[in-house]
Amino acid sequence: MDPNTVQEGKTMAIVSYITLIGLLVAFLVNSSKKNEFTSYHIGQSVRLFLLAIANSVLGAILPDSLGLLTTLVAIGVLVLAILGIINAANGKAVPLPLIGNIG
Repeated sequence: MDPNTVQEGKTMAIVSYITLIGLLVAFLVNSSKKNEFTSYHIGQSVRLFLLAIANSVLGAILPDSLGLLTTLVAIGVLVLAILGIINAANGKAVPLPLIGNIG
């Protein structure tokens, strides 16, 4: 990827990992500029958000005795979000572990 493209899209790539609102803001801002680096990280963030939703649904379905499982997955989602922010801040387009290549 072109270094100028990475530098221009770095801020929105980082914002995309910060809550659903950040993801929506990054998506809307990127819809007019079409930055390839930002688009990549928005895609990674969408995968992460879908994992968080699936974990929430699973937590609602599973009995309380299995609540530890959903807690561990939630911690994993947080770790993956931090890893995504670090990758975006360093200008890397590296897929997130476990979920980065899905879809």
